[in-house]
Amino acid sequence: MKSHRPGRQFLHTPGPTHIPDRVQNAMHVKAVDFASPEFMDVAVECFEGLKPLFGLKEGEVFIYTASGHGAWEAAFVNLLEPGDTVLMPETGRFSRVWGEMGEALGLKIETVENDWRTAIDPADVEEKLRADTDHTIKAVMMVHTETATGVTSDVPAVRRVIDAAGHPALLIVDAIASWLTTELPMDDWGVDVVVGASQKGLMLPPGLSFTAVGPKALEATKECKTFREYWSWSARLGFEQYRRFCGTAPEHMIFGLREAIEIIDEEGLDNLFARHARLADAARLCVGEWAKGGALEFNALRPEERANGLTVIRVREDLDAEEIRRTARDMFDVACGGGLALLANKVFRIGHMGDINDPMILGALGGVESTLGYLGLPYESGLGAAAKHLAETAPRLNRPADGRTYS
Repeated sequence: MKSHRPGRQFLHTPGPTHIPDRVQNAMHVKAVDFASPEFMDVAVECFEGLKPLFGLKEGEVFIYTASGHGAWEAAFVNLLEPGDTVLMPETGRFSRVWGEMGEALGLKIETVENDWRTAIDPADVEEKLRADTDHTIKAVMMVHTETATGVTSDVPAVRRVIDAAGHPALLIVDAIASWLTTELPMDDWGVDVVVGASQKGLMLPPGLSFTAVGPKALEATKECKTFREYWSWSARLGFEQYRRFCGTAPEHMIFGLREAIEIIDEEGLDNLFARHARLADAARLCVGEWAKGGALEFNALRPEERANGLTVIRVREDLDAEEIRRTARDMFDVACGGGLALLANKVFRIGHMGDINDPMILGALGGVESTLGYLGLPYESGLGAAAKHLAETAPRLNRPADGRTYS
């Protein structure tokens, strides 16, 4: 017999994220003829509406019915041929898995080892490119925010060293965990391809992924001889609806996508990025207090490299991070992410991306803080610091006209 659990679970994994009611309602409609003019109008609206979300002025966005791994593969097969060399600086589990996919496709993956606690060092990238006098490296492929580690790397700095080295390599960025949580204007930053997915900052269910492709990469794909069919950018260009999606369109996800784009447009990108930074600061202030007890610490060692989409918390060596995560979920109804690969049982991850607000982040932090107390772990309370920060940085929408404050 099932027992009722009152209230709701706070979903603070770093994907999937909370789906707004408006998006769910937009998807809760009857199936339609995906070849009809009505659906085509919705699809075109989405393709065009995605471009400013990537900061793409000239180029194309391609939509796949796939996880982010599908968009990873699309970037490989549209631009690179077996035997080509790719420079992929290590950032954590996801850079490794992306590189392993490239190796399986016959590419040579050159990397720079990383401690999974710090960002890509642009000087290492520049050194590799300057040594590549024959220009065998065809692309630099980097993860912007590494979901496993909570570290964000400096994309403009990598672009600068590519230019400083005079190297023609394409710059391809995995922004799956950073897109719509952290600024990434691809045209302004000189990024040739951005890979994204639906289940994080975009506030959709898992199931869609994207490649935003600039002019240089669109030109390069014309020369690429790697066989591809479903992933082909060239085949998807044009307005024949069947080809645009390479098959039956994921129409209910597209209805949700249109609503998500509208929600983001209503908030405005600048406000969206500011909200994510503000909520992330609240989480970081709270974790900083917890860490004073000696059982926890930030996985990202440098404050300026800590991601705005999630915070990764490392536990003392004699502790089990998975026990903290399970207890937070099963006892206090806060679902966090666990450690991956080299960080298994060593970290837990609090997501603060997508459709969240002040009470939601405070609720999540409160549930985790209660978990620490329940398990008898040493910590100092951080909720006050988080709440104080949110109070001090909240927009003053209802300030009295005479400027009074209340004590």
